[in-house]
Amino acid sequence: MAPCRVARCSCPRALSWLPVLFVVLVVAWSYYAYVFELCLYTIPSVEEQSICLVTFHLCFAMFMWSYWRTIFTKPGNPAKEFSLTKADREQYEKEQRPEAQQEILKKVARELPVYTCTDTGAIRYCDRCRLIKPDRCHHCSTCNTCVLKMDHHCPWVNNCVGFSNYKFFILFLAYSVLYCLFITATVLRYFIKFWTPCRRTPAEICPQNELPDTHAKFHVLFLFFVAAMFFISLLSLFSYHLWLVVHNRSTIEAFRAPMFHSGPDKNGFSMGVAKNLTQVFGDQKMFWLLPVSTSLGDGHTFPTRLVSADPEQLPADPQSHCRSTGDAPSYRRSLSESQNRLLGNDVPFADEQLDGAAPQTDGSHTVTVSMESES
Repeated sequence: MAPCRVARCSCPRALSWLPVLFVVLVVAWSYYAYVFELCLYTIPSVEEQSICLVTFHLCFAMFMWSYWRTIFTKPGNPAKEFSLTKADREQYEKEQRPEAQQEILKKVARELPVYTCTDTGAIRYCDRCRLIKPDRCHHCSTCNTCVLKMDHHCPWVNNCVGFSNYKFFILFLAYSVLYCLFITATVLRYFIKFWTPCRRTPAEICPQNELPDTHAKFHVLFLFFVAAMFFISLLSLFSYHLWLVVHNRSTIEAFRAPMFHSGPDKNGFSMGVAKNLTQVFGDQKMFWLLPVSTSLGDGHTFPTRLVSADPEQLPADPQSHCRSTGDAPSYRRSLSESQNRLLGNDVPFADEQLDGAAPQTDGSHTVTVSMESES
């Protein structure tokens, strides 16, 4: 019986790698078709071959590097401080009334930097992971774990896209768009030549038609169609995620605004365009285009407009909708140094706030998000 259970468990894991295998095979074929069939066999000029090969390998290296980091970088999981102790967990599971369970969670969450809640104003708690969810954290049913700043589960990388690998995912989309665009632009000339041979003399002796009708023709024609198709689809996905970065939202938050003590606020984590970009790509611009870890923060706490506001402006009873865990100054003191830089005054907050500036995207892009519903 044990071998059967192991086989049933390993089979879905193996199948989950099929989309990644498909991408790798397509990229491997595109490498062969471009380097060998186009550059070395079809392009007659040595100078043009050299330029195409150098530029292609640069795009290819950055594309594969960012793709590799997106696949094998864990998106980030909540720290143990957000998990219930054994005594609290036993007490929580022993209680039958939701009100009593919420009181237990409130007691534990009082020491945690949590500013969001469920739609009903309750503490966001994961029954499977047995922890209080940090802000912007969600449970992924595919990975069966809570993910920090979860964006979505992507089958093409067989991984969740979250706090630790979101920059790599953005760069993966950017370099894949650049990779496809470069192939499409450089193949277009020979694509046209293959389809418009000289009709005045036989193709094999016509000086205007230097491209022999061999197997290279199939690779060049098919390479153009595949690169153009992927370029169009990836460009729309990259544009959408770039819009999310500018407005400091995840895919989940774009479709369901995060709930604060004062109600839902789709721009609750937006600190202005410059600071939003800095949160994802870091404060050193020389590393923005490299798939290395430079994102600011720890994934558990994020600067919010609630934190930046004057504590005296907050409601007298924060528990009226969603409990506030402490005043703003104590929370700001608990932030890391990188987050304190985000909360600085180097960029005017009021001038860059994006209230009402975001276009409606609910119907323009569809992403399947695998996560547990929150009551």
